[in-house]
Amino acid sequence: MLDAQTVFFIVFPLLLILIILRVPVAFALAIAVVPVLILTPALTPVLLLQRMMVQFGSFLLLAIPFFILAANLMNAAKVTDRLMRLAQSLVGHFPGGLACINVVLSKLFAPLSASANADVAASGSILIPAMTKEGYDVNFSVAVTACSAVIVAIIPPSIIMVVWGGTLNVSVGGLFLAGVIPGLLIGFMQIGMCVLYAIKRKYPRKSIFSIREVWNSIKAAIPDLMMPIIIFGGIVGGFVTPTEAGLLAVLYAMFLGMIVYRTVTVKIFIQQLLKSMRMSSIVLFTVGAAAIYAWVISFFRIPAFLLSTISGLTTNPQLMLLIIIGVFIIVGLFIDAVPAIIIFAPLLRPLAEAVGIHPLHFAIVGCIALGFGLVTPPYGLCLLIACKIGKIPMLQPMKEVLSFLGVMFIILLLIVFFPNIALFLPRLVMPELFGILPSP
Repeated sequence: MLDAQTVFFIVFPLLLILIILRVPVAFALAIAVVPVLILTPALTPVLLLQRMMVQFGSFLLLAIPFFILAANLMNAAKVTDRLMRLAQSLVGHFPGGLACINVVLSKLFAPLSASANADVAASGSILIPAMTKEGYDVNFSVAVTACSAVIVAIIPPSIIMVVWGGTLNVSVGGLFLAGVIPGLLIGFMQIGMCVLYAIKRKYPRKSIFSIREVWNSIKAAIPDLMMPIIIFGGIVGGFVTPTEAGLLAVLYAMFLGMIVYRTVTVKIFIQQLLKSMRMSSIVLFTVGAAAIYAWVISFFRIPAFLLSTISGLTTNPQLMLLIIIGVFIIVGLFIDAVPAIIIFAPLLRPLAEAVGIHPLHFAIVGCIALGFGLVTPPYGLCLLIACKIGKIPMLQPMKEVLSFLGVMFIILLLIVFFPNIALFLPRLVMPELFGILPSP
């Protein structure tokens, strides 16, 4: 039987080669285990397919298609227009008001979409042309749109967090709470970066501040903003599971689109349903392929091999988290966050546990680090979408992109060295996750 070291040096280099050759990630994951399958008679194709079906049978993963359908229905209900008005009333009077609106719109849209790609496509198609028309540099416009969308990986409800919770058996409600303060801090830092660029490059303000307009725009957006309250409050309060919350989100999106706003007809609903099925099938097929890959890694005890190899390097939790961040950032250059979590999070978890890192601390650091991959080539899907809208090459806006990623990295380092930034709310609301029982 093959040992862990041999399997490690077969499956990981082969996966990397296949991804570099532009083989779709789901197929690359499945193909990478074929040599091990051939060399190990105990592993049969039927056995691996059974592991895939076990992963598909996860009740928690049902939340993914529900969240995707809810996001598509909210898009069809034209929530972007009302959220845009709210964002403009809040920050449109800042220097570089339209860029600040771009950032705030992502923060408002994130709880409704749970998808960074949907955020870029929805807001970018409106704001990138509008910003360039008002004199903003196209590289800056693209960078703001792509980097602000990364917040979707952090602000709940995040599909990445749902997958992490399901894969590592971590409380999804706790993860959602852990993402709130880091998400807000990253948003404020991005707005600050927009203001600095605006002052330096003399970008215009978009509007004049008006308390009345703020109040009116909030009232108009209240029905839309109720969705994250339903999802977040239901899960954190223990009233519903993430999957049940996803179903409630779909029902509420149907209610808004078909009854309140009357922008979603039966025909549009069927179109969005089919679109969501296609998107969900891609995500879930990748999850299934990643589950096979991860199971092979687990079968050969590769996590124990890595623990024995790397644990001797350091027993310092902060240094170990920096190593984990480096792994996730490098992995994110090549593959999507979902398969990255299923493959690498179980591998790295023993390293985190060995030095006393809390599972929620490990999780939020991992989710933020994987967010970098959304805007870093060669994968960088959010950056790719934004560049296509802006009609520029993918590498052209990298100077501005790195500026925004720099402030995001500062927040990530603060979370590494001051974990209570992320863990304050989970400790307050769900103390049982830390072995602290609430007072009777």
